[in-house]
Amino acid sequence: MADDLPIGPPVAPIAERRPGPVTLAGRHARVEPLDPPRHGPDLFEAIAGADPAMWTYMFFGPFAGRDAFMAWLAPQAGGEDPVEYAVVDAATGRAQGMVGLLRVVPQWATCEVGSIWYGPAVMRTPLSTEAMYLMARYVFEDLGYRRYEWKCDALNAPSRRAAERLGFRYEGLFRKHMVYKGRSRDTAWYAMTDDDWPTVKAALEAWLDPVNFDAEGRQVRALDALRAGLTP
Repeated sequence: MADDLPIGPPVAPIAERRPGPVTLAGRHARVEPLDPPRHGPDLFEAIAGADPAMWTYMFFGPFAGRDAFMAWLAPQAGGEDPVEYAVVDAATGRAQGMVGLLRVVPQWATCEVGSIWYGPAVMRTPLSTEAMYLMARYVFEDLGYRRYEWKCDALNAPSRRAAERLGFRYEGLFRKHMVYKGRSRDTAWYAMTDDDWPTVKAALEAWLDPVNFDAEGRQVRALDALRAGLTP
């Protein structure tokens, strides 16, 4: 009988909030609504001379020059899905990268973080990690979402390592998921949930704490090691 079938646990009514044009401030990074005229020159300078390979797994780029970049950037702002943000160096006030919230489903309280890129100068720095911390905190604590996703080309090893380092869990492979730049893409699927967030948050905050860096700015303990120490 239908009454005997297993079902998932009940869920309280969900407040259908959408991500919006907020500013998220940290010690190293500030995440703010993308403003192409204001952020564009800094963003282009951040990638000037960068290896074109940085765009291999992105839906956009590389760009032939400043005009091509600015033409691409102009329509990226002001949307509801994706919602695009500039990642700004808090010390200099200059934009160094971008991040977006996309595939937003307010009625299920879920969204994806994507289109993440940084200029080479801030890749693998506290600034880039803090930007991801600020985004996740916004999704879970301000929006009250249940699920936060990260997806990438299965061949994109750096993106997969980044997802796992930040605390996203691998959930599976979507074969022949899409076509982009004339290539077939198998998509690696990662996510964290509101159940994961307290441990992920504590590890990120411990890693970002100034005491976790020596006089030369080198980390004392790795993020995954900190998280492992907090996981039951």
